[in-house]
Amino acid sequence: MQYFTADTHFFHEQLLGNNDFAPRLFDSVEEMNQAIITAWNRRVTDRDIVYHLGDIAMRPSNYPGNDEVLEVLQQLNGQLILIKGNHDNRALFKFLAKHNSMIAPGRPKFQFHDVGVLIKANHFQFFMTHYPLMMGIVKQTMNLHGHIHHSSVPLAENINVGVDAPELDLLAHKLPFGTPLSVAEIFEIYTKKRRY
Repeated sequence: MQYFTADTHFFHEQLLGNNDFAPRLFDSVEEMNQAIITAWNRRVTDRDIVYHLGDIAMRPSNYPGNDEVLEVLQQLNGQLILIKGNHDNRALFKFLAKHNSMIAPGRPKFQFHDVGVLIKANHFQFFMTHYPLMMGIVKQTMNLHGHIHHSSVPLAENINVGVDAPELDLLAHKLPFGTPLSVAEIFEIYTKKRRY
């Protein structure tokens, strides 16, 4: 199975609490980090692929060490396809590449992309980037993105897959915080956004 997420912002204590930018109602970053890990692992197995569309971790006053980020990512099930966000630095990706492991023969735990990835699902193209794109008139193409946290691009073809995304409220079943989205959930969001 394929899953999609963005903007986990592990360690980012400034996001804790009720705010308009990225409401995270946890008492500590440890509680927030664990909630994401638990929700992720309830859904994802090591046979699955998760596209993480940027902003893995952040601590504005003291950016988490690469070893701290690796320790968290190693707790997450699945193969992670990491697309660089504005808070992900090249040194982190190099560190993760150096400490990469195989989850199965020929399947490294991490793969890396600086800008984006294009895949096909149900006769649609998913163009996955960190930043939302204004693609103009498109047919059977969606831009899955993060970056804007609790904001949304008012176009059905732009789906915010971040853990704070308002699009999550369009799903019939509420997901635990941090749960990566399935292909079926992407299409559910797309269909409901088209109605609006």
